[in-house]
Amino acid sequence: MSAESEPTPAAAPANELDEETATRLLRNGHLEVAGRLVEATNMTLYCSIRLAGLSAACVYKPVRGERPLWDFPDGTLAAREVAAYEVSTAIGWRIVPPTVYRDGPFGPGMCQLWVDTDPEIDLMALIRSRHPSLRRMAVFDAVVNNADRKGGHLLPLADGHVYGVDHGVSFSAEDKLRTVLWQWRGKPLSREAMNVLTRLERDLEQGRLRSRLRELLTPHEVEATWTRVRRLLDTGLHPLPSKDWPAIPWPPI
Repeated sequence: MSAESEPTPAAAPANELDEETATRLLRNGHLEVAGRLVEATNMTLYCSIRLAGLSAACVYKPVRGERPLWDFPDGTLAAREVAAYEVSTAIGWRIVPPTVYRDGPFGPGMCQLWVDTDPEIDLMALIRSRHPSLRRMAVFDAVVNNADRKGGHLLPLADGHVYGVDHGVSFSAEDKLRTVLWQWRGKPLSREAMNVLTRLERDLEQGRLRSRLRELLTPHEVEATWTRVRRLLDTGLHPLPSKDWPAIPWPPI
C-alpha cells in the first residue's frame, strides 16, 4: 500500500496490538487524515489515530466515497468490510485486520488498522504457493463469497502471517467467488477447516455472529452465508470455479 503522504506518529505495528486494544483505538480514537491511497477504486484514506497515549496508522473508507456498483446496493461496502472482520474474528484465523464502523472527517465509514507488509516477500511467488495462511483464506473467501480476492489484497508479514483486505464486494446472496487462490479447488478441506466451519455454522444459526451480521447485512445475505457454510460442510471440499461467473478478478494483482 502507498499513499500520497503519510503521517509519522509513533505508531504501533498491527501485529503488536491485541484485538481488544486495536478495536478500542479504532472505534474511539481521534482520526486524522494524512493522505489518500490513489490506486484504490473507492475513496481510501491513510490516517493516524490516537487515544490515551496510543497511536497507530489506519485506513478509513467513508461511505460517501464509495463508487456505485451494478451488483451491490449503494452505500453498503463499508458495512461489508466490517462484516468480513466479524467472520474473521469468529473463525479465529486473524485473516482481516481489526476493523470497525465509525464516524470520521468525511462521515461514517470503515476504519481498519494499517498493516506494514514485508517488502522482501515475492507476492507472485506467494500467490502461487500453498502457504497454510492462504489455504485458510481460501476457505474464508468461500464463506464470505469474496468477489475480489486480488493478489494485491494479500498482506504478508515478516513473521509468516498473511492478512487479507478489501472485502467490500463480499456477502452477495448470489455466488460470486472470484479469487487468485484456486490451488485447492476440489480438494478435501482440512480437518482444521471442518472443525472451524462446524463451529461457524452454529454461530450463524443462533449465536452472536448471526446477530452481528444482521446489523451489517440483509437477512437474505446472512442466510446465504449460513448456506455457503453448510454447503462446504456437506461436500467437505474446497469449491470449484463457477461456470457462470469469472473465476479470477481483473486485474488479478
